[in-house]
Amino acid sequence: MKLSMKRDRIARYQKGHTGENWAALYLWLKGYKKLALRYKTKLGEIDLVMAKGRQLVFCEVKARAAITGGLEAVSPKSQQRIGRAARIFLQKNPKYQNYASRFDVVVVRPYRVPYHLKDAWRP
Repeated sequence: MKLSMKRDRIARYQKGHTGENWAALYLWLKGYKKLALRYKTKLGEIDLVMAKGRQLVFCEVKARAAITGGLEAVSPKSQQRIGRAARIFLQKNPKYQNYASRFDVVVVRPYRVPYHLKDAWRP
C-alpha cells in the first residue's frame, strides 16, 4: 500500500471518530444519554447508541461537507448491518427490551451544528 493511500485512510478514520464524538456531544446537549460509542458485533457496528426517556436510538454518524452527502451515504446495506447489530445490542442488554427503538442519522459538517435526522429508516 502506498504511503499516501495509508495516510488518507488514517485521516478518514480519524475524521470519522471525531465526527462520532461531536455527534455524541451534540445529542447529549439535547438530553440524550450515551449508552455505547462504536458498538461492535461480528454482524455489524453502530456508531452511537443513545437513550432519551424510554426511547432507544441507534445512530449512524457521517462526517460530510453537505447534509445530502451524509444522508445518501447511509445505504440500504449499512441500514441492514446496523439493524442486525441493534438486535444483538437488545439481546445483550435486556433492560432495554421494553424501550421503543428508532434509527437516526447525524451528519457532522465542518463549522456547523450537526444535522440530526430522527427515525431515518425502519428495518
